[in-house]
Formats: sequence, structure tokens, C-alpha cells
Amino acid sequence: MPVGTQKDYYATLGVKRGAKPEEIRKAYRHLARKYHPDVNPGNKAAEEKFKEISEAYEILGDEKKRQIYDQYGFYADNIPPGGYGATPSPGPPPPDIDFSGFDFSGFDPSAAGGEKRGGVGSSFRDLFSQIFTRGAGRAPEPEGPQPGTDIEYRMHLGFWDAIRGTQVRITVARQETCPECRGSGHVAGPAVVCSACGGTGKTTQQVGSMRFTITCPQCGGTGRQRRNCPKCAGTGHLQKPETFEVRIPPGVDTGSRVRVPRKGNAGSNGGPPGDLFIVTDVEPHPLFERKGDNIYVKLPVTVTEAALGAKVEVPTIDGPSTIKIPPGTQGGQTLRLRGKGAPSLRESGGLRGDQFVEVQVVVPRVADERSKEILRELGRLNSDDPRKDLKAKV
Repeated sequence: MPVGTQKDYYATLGVKRGAKPEEIRKAYRHLARKYHPDVNPGNKAAEEKFKEISEAYEILGDEKKRQIYDQYGFYADNIPPGGYGATPSPGPPPPDIDFSGFDFSGFDPSAAGGEKRGGVGSSFRDLFSQIFTRGAGRAPEPEGPQPGTDIEYRMHLGFWDAIRGTQVRITVARQETCPECRGSGHVAGPAVVCSACGGTGKTTQQVGSMRFTITCPQCGGTGRQRRNCPKCAGTGHLQKPETFEVRIPPGVDTGSRVRVPRKGNAGSNGGPPGDLFIVTDVEPHPLFERKGDNIYVKLPVTVTEAALGAKVEVPTIDGPSTIKIPPGTQGGQTLRLRGKGAPSLRESGGLRGDQFVEVQVVVPRVADERSKEILRELGRLNSDDPRKDLKAKV
């Protein structure tokens, strides 16, 4: 998303600005189920809505991206972690200078864009800070092998692909080692005298009639420069897309991170590449509800089955299975099928979660007199008042 393009992602997902991560995730799943292209074939409006929802969740569902979005009102990959104006590389901190003993009454703050308060320009102090921050110089380039950075890749999966696992083919833009400079970022040959400071390592900054000597920001105070590689512009890397097969293990869920070793960005100075992390986003299922490794499903039963007990068929992710309904089962009661849940990513040995079955007693619509008489007789034979506990508490 380009800088300057502002979208209200909170409004897109229908959540408040301070919504918790689980609230954002729940809102996204609800809208994704409603506007998914598979549910709305040929509906361009639904397809565009689904794209907007996915874009909003990609930002708000990621803690770091959401933090940047909340701060600036938009998200862009090139915003540094500390925001615009943050020092891109570590260096010595700017000096803390006390200006209270100086008389700047002759200083024209309007020339520096500031306001004069009590004889001192309010932006003058900031101006000093900027000068010394720029003069702090860049940290020296690390010597020896440096590992590459990791890459995060978001992937949308269907419910069954997540449960059973799948093989997917993806294309990822990776930073590869520049073949021209072999990752050094410089052309072969000795370093040359820094053109900015003439080899002294120091430069001057002038504000009005005042002049300051600072560390040369071009060479970091070394006084020497190595010529940048023309192929990679001194970065040591080239961006290149790579297509490869990735195995998604059974049991991934929304937010799962699948690690693909050594498929991140290339390292520097012969360092190993980083890793690729695939973050999965799983479609909800219309029947099965997943919570962790457990599966939840609602099972309708008749009054007779609930009262007398029965063996009934219940759907599971492995296919139909038989469950025993104990006599006297009440509506809302939950039964467990052990080992019928989703495969566990946290446990080895093929362990799985459980399936929980919520019983829903369906009361028939009685139309004929014979059935009504049977029910009246049943009421006379079972005259216990189910509301007696409520009456006792009033």
C-alpha cells in the first residue's frame, strides 16, 4: 500500500479501534465466510469486498503492522521500525547539551523555521539535535559472515487443506547474493579517500553565524570509502523471484507459522540465508468449528432419542462416526469423541485433539390427537416440575 493512501481498516472489519486480536480475528472470519468468492461465484462486488477484508486483516492481524498503521493512519513496508526520522543504523547517541546559559537573543528563529520563546528559538534546540544526530555517523559495516533476514509469507488455505496438509507451489521475491561483488556491495580494489570530508573524517555544519564540526556522515568518520558495486548499488543483494514447492503439514490453523529453512534473504559476506515463514489463514467450515486442536459440532436428536438413549451417526473430519446418546440427555449437553479432532502441530506421534458434540433436542410439531394424548399421558406419568429450582430461588 503506497504512502499517503489511507483506508479505515477497522471500519472494513466492523471493529472498534481498540479491538483485541481475537475480536479482529472473529470479525474477519465472519466476513470472509460471507464474501468468499467460492460462496459468491461470479459476484464481482463480493470478490472486491473479500479483497478489502483480506487486506484489512493482513494489517490489523499483524501486531507490528497494526502498530505502524495506528501511528500513521496507513501502512507501508518502507516505514522503519521507529517510524520516519528514526536512525536507520546504530551509532553514538546525540550529545545532551544544555542551552540554558547561552544568549541567543540575536538569533533569528524565523530563519530556522522556529518560534522565539524567552529569547531562545524553540526549534533551535531541535536544530542542534538534528545536526548532532546526523553527525553521529553510520555504524561501521560488520565484518565477517552475517546471516540473512527472514521472510514472512501469508497464505490462504481451505479448511480441508489445513486439516489434511497439502503441497503448494509458491513464488517468493528473495534477496540473493549479487554475483558481481559476491555480496560485499563494493567493487574490488582499495578504499579511496572520502569525497565528502577529504579523508579527515569530519565535516562542518553552519547555522547562521555558528559553525559546528561533526563526524562525516558519508564515511562514518573513517575518512575512506569503497566504491559501490554498480550492479547492486552497494547493497550486496539482488531481488529475484523464486518458485518452489512447500509442504504444509496437517493441522495448521489461522496464525500458524510454517518454517521453510534457508529460503529467506541471502546473508552477507558468506553468511547463511534466513528462513521463510509461511503464516496461514484458514477458511472457516460451515459445520465444523475449530478451537485449537479440538473440533466442535452440533448434533440434532429427537425427544425419544434424548429420553431413552440411542446410538446415532455424527459427522467427523474422518467421515461418519457413531456416538452413544445416554438416556435422559438434555439439550445443550456436550459429549466427547476422543482423538477425532485436528492433528496437533505441537505434539509428535500423530496425536490429535478431540471432537465435542453438542446435543440439540428437537421437539416435534404435534398435529394429530393420538400423538397429543400420548404426550399428555407422558406428562402425567412424569410429573416432576422442571422449574421447581427456579421457584425456590425467587
